[in-house]
Amino acid sequence: MYAPERQQQILRLARDSGRVEVLSLAEEFQVTAETIRRDLKQLDRAGLVRRVHGGAIPAGRLDFEPDLAERESTAADEKDRIARAALAELPEGGTVLLDAGSTVARLAECVPLDRTLTVVTHALPAAFRLADHPGIALHLVGGRVRQRTRAAVDAWALGAYGQVRADVAFLGANGFSAAHGLTTPDLAEAAVKRAVIAAARRVVLLADSAKHGQEHFARFGDLADVDLLITDSGLGPEDAAALTAAGTDVVRA
Repeated sequence: MYAPERQQQILRLARDSGRVEVLSLAEEFQVTAETIRRDLKQLDRAGLVRRVHGGAIPAGRLDFEPDLAERESTAADEKDRIARAALAELPEGGTVLLDAGSTVARLAECVPLDRTLTVVTHALPAAFRLADHPGIALHLVGGRVRQRTRAAVDAWALGAYGQVRADVAFLGANGFSAAHGLTTPDLAEAAVKRAVIAAARRVVLLADSAKHGQEHFARFGDLADVDLLITDSGLGPEDAAALTAAGTDVVRA
């Protein structure tokens, strides 16, 4: 079977079932997993599917949201590099807001033990990583906790962020682009992210390069709302230059 024929069948399977897996496709078509990954990459570039950990989903599924375990295992090396680069943005003795997100949680995990900060977060994974830190005055924002992300949302969370002002906010996103701004699948989480942006003097977006160009159901801001994007070297120099020209500084870790 030629590659275009196989890709057409993969696209049909993705649209029929809502998701396809690399290993099952390799078995079905009797090819290697790497061949399937190349097929999915081509379909992704054509805008027909969107690659996710272990497979792909149809491009029209703007509401798709991977669970926390899947997000934490996706692009792990890239997220670690981004988190280490973000340490340079921590203020000395200041106040920090930590958004929900697997990369932001990695930042929380690697805050040096000799650092003194006030941290406000609605994200349980970030709070868990900082709860025993000797230099952190930790404030946990309450609300309804979404099981998929372990993040508090709705009125309690929005009200809490409306009462604080921070030096810097570290933000997560499921997708970012100059054209569509900052997006995430859930409206309630989008509302909290907007509140986090509004509560900080400086906003730093932590997002791996696979999220560039992606768009999701709920839009919560423009790239102009972000002072600095820290991503990985998978974001090409031309794309980084375009984002910088749009007004957002870019660090490729």
